[in-house]
Amino acid sequence: MEQTLYIDRHYSLVEACKRGDRKAQYELYRLYSKSMFNVCMRILNHIGEAEDVLQEAFLDAFQKIHDFRQTSTFGAWLKQIVVNRAINQLRQRRLEWADVGEEAENVGEEDSPADESDWEIARVRDAIQRLPDGFRTVLTLYLLEGYDHEEIAEILSISESTSRTQYMRAKRKLLELLA
Repeated sequence: MEQTLYIDRHYSLVEACKRGDRKAQYELYRLYSKSMFNVCMRILNHIGEAEDVLQEAFLDAFQKIHDFRQTSTFGAWLKQIVVNRAINQLRQRRLEWADVGEEAENVGEEDSPADESDWEIARVRDAIQRLPDGFRTVLTLYLLEGYDHEEIAEILSISESTSRTQYMRAKRKLLELLA
């Protein structure tokens, strides 16, 4: 199978990182940290966990920078690491809740936004966060992050049909929650 090599606009920074240049690492962090934090937040919905996952993902990326083969852009490669880390954190959270034996429930109500569109956005976000983890993860990766079902299947170690089914069920459940 022939592989396509991508010439990344940050190629020189990546190469400098491979040589151990800390300034290049900082520059890549500066360029990508905000968008990668947003990815973490969409999956985890917890600021503290998102910050931790972001830091761990960047550490992983810089430690494995020699494995980056330019078969995608650096940003896509980094996003894959971030998504995998966030999903692992979700799994860990699920295990911790199972060990404790408690049920998590959102009790607090947010102040209602004055603007109708803000209220609708808040309502949709809240509904997405109330989806089961699997549904929310597939829906987020597909709709908000732009992954296709083949990529989602690879990331989550599920079949492509499972990804499609979870996505359809997530949409159906989201509509129920919004009704």
